Amino acid sequence: MAVVNRDPLTAPHRARNDAFLAVGVAVLAVVFALLLDDGLPPGPPGWALLAGAHVPLVWRRSRPLLVLLVVAACVTAYHALDYNHAVPIPATLVALYTVAATGTVRRSLLTAVVVLGPTLVINTFTNPDGALELLRISGWVITVLFVGVDARFYRQYVASIVERAERAERTREEEARRRVVEERLRIARDLHDLLAHSITLIGVRTSVAAHVLTADPDRLDRRAVAQALDDIAETCRTARGELRTTLEVLRADETSVSVGGEREWADEPGSGPSSGSGLGSPDGRGPLPGLDGLGALAEAARVAGAEVELSVHADGVPPSVGAAAYRIVQEALTNAIRHGGREDLTVRVGLRAAGGTLRVTVTDDGAGQGVSGAVRYGVGHGRGGVGGAPGFGLVGMRERARSVGGTLDAGPGPAEGFEVTAQLPLPREEPS
Repeated sequence: MAVVNRDPLTAPHRARNDAFLAVGVAVLAVVFALLLDDGLPPGPPGWALLAGAHVPLVWRRSRPLLVLLVVAACVTAYHALDYNHAVPIPATLVALYTVAATGTVRRSLLTAVVVLGPTLVINTFTNPDGALELLRISGWVITVLFVGVDARFYRQYVASIVERAERAERTREEEARRRVVEERLRIARDLHDLLAHSITLIGVRTSVAAHVLTADPDRLDRRAVAQALDDIAETCRTARGELRTTLEVLRADETSVSVGGEREWADEPGSGPSSGSGLGSPDGRGPLPGLDGLGALAEAARVAGAEVELSVHADGVPPSVGAAAYRIVQEALTNAIRHGGREDLTVRVGLRAAGGTLRVTVTDDGAGQGVSGAVRYGVGHGRGGVGGAPGFGLVGMRERARSVGGTLDAGPGPAEGFEVTAQLPLPREEPS
């Protein structure tokens, strides 16, 4: 089947295989000459013409038309001498088949006309009463050409199947690589949101403790220092639980990731958002939080010294959209606390579901007037524009919005500070 399916024009060892074929056909011709009686026994001219008809078969695939012309010329002269007419038939059939199997249908039809025309004319003059012989000759020529064309179509069909299978395999490999890249980005976003928020809170409380220790060493406010250290310890415990939950989710092969980048268990019954400022419960168990976790985020920001006004008017938000909104608010609060630049910072967080869209707005009155989103969120200019390492806050928030088919804009607020606005589409409910 491998030989049959292989393209004769690109098959390896063509000349060698065709040489063996030519020898085999010549041996068959000798057997016909010895066993069959269909004319005069071939004499020296006949054997010479037979050799001239068989030798060109070595190049039948590289020059099929030329080989057919040479074979036809030798065979025509052979038949004109009225030698055994059955002897050159195998060589003639091989040449005809090669032309049909390696060319187009049009060429095969033209070949049939060119071969049958002179053959029938010669047979009419040499054997005018042999109508049955004319039919037999025509039938063999047409049958061989038809078999050659059919073999060519079959090879093309097999080649198309192989090509589609290879293309499907490449597509699967590309899809696997794409999913790996998307999974890396999702892991990077999760870890960035998790650690950036917690480290920012730890940094703020550490600054408070340091300020208390250095402001008036003679009158040390031990209660304030203890409260700051307790807040740091609580934030560390929460961050550790969040990190543990993230790693457990990533290791859960059966329920970790779907094609769209969201966790499959996000839509399962009973897997709604949990409370708390992190990914889940403090013991490191539980799914991603959603809108119910915004209160804990606001409380954590208040502990860090910001005044947070939270307004949520959204019911029945899918877990995937709720998780995206939670992460956007978390990153916006983190950057507001980090780059607000004032002690009495006020951050207004609003979520409203209307018209099939969840609108998320986070506005602060900090040092945002005239500051671009690239500088405020550390994209290419360092955090806060102070020459730090470039960050991915704005990029991460936009990726969060795009993961659920939404959009996000960030820039200076209408009056002062900075504003982040996200539009997250809500799936329409199917009518019952």
